[in-house]
Amino acid sequence: MPRVVNAVATKKRRKRLLKRAQGYFGNKSRLFRYAREEVRRADAFAYRDRKRKKTLMRELWIIRINAACRTFGIPYCRFIAAVKKLGVNLDRRALSELAIGDPDAFGMIVERAKAVLI
Repeated sequence: MPRVVNAVATKKRRKRLLKRAQGYFGNKSRLFRYAREEVRRADAFAYRDRKRKKTLMRELWIIRINAACRTFGIPYCRFIAAVKKLGVNLDRRALSELAIGDPDAFGMIVERAKAVLI
């Protein structure tokens, strides 16, 4: 009785992994042993950075809102507190887009926020 081998599946699996490693530097794109480790690392970084991206975007929105608020003479922390007190249902992303795209509308929100603080 011949021994059972699974060369077809093994070759397919290795080929699939090497396809994912295309573009990596040196042996990492050519040899299965090194490509496997590099693809594993790439997946780990991708997973981590999908989570980190959300934090970075929020930081960017806050920076933009702060810069826009300070042109109107109010710091970010006081502006956000006033916006919450006003009951404005715009998140930081929307406020950031408003500050960039429509400074006049953002200025109106800031002026209303200033009135609440006084």
